[in-house]
Amino acid sequence: MDVFLMVRRKKTTIFLDAKENTTVYELKKMIEGITKVPPENQELFREEAVMESHKILGEYGLNCTTAKAQAPAQVGLAYRDIDSMGFESLEITPLSNPPELPDVMKPPEAQGHEQTMA
Repeated sequence: MDVFLMVRRKKTTIFLDAKENTTVYELKKMIEGITKVPPENQELFREEAVMESHKILGEYGLNCTTAKAQAPAQVGLAYRDIDSMGFESLEITPLSNPPELPDVMKPPEAQGHEQTMA
């Protein structure tokens, strides 16, 4: 079954779909196709834990019920820091909330029209 993912790093969000039995390494290869950063210079996170390249997405609870098209699962992405030869710390900028709808676009409120009988 398809697994829908939202790969996030700082202010960047990449939407991908894969299979439950896709390995983390294969996911990194997909990310390389977009970012041009090789898999060995990527570190993926699921719920603050580093994802191991040889494991499949299903082992991290990523399946068709937890990662739907309408609500993709979030995976964090960090790159290797060339200066320190380690990886940068995971940084994900929070998503913004949409502005409130103007009054003219809000649905009409149900008005209690009570008729009194005389």
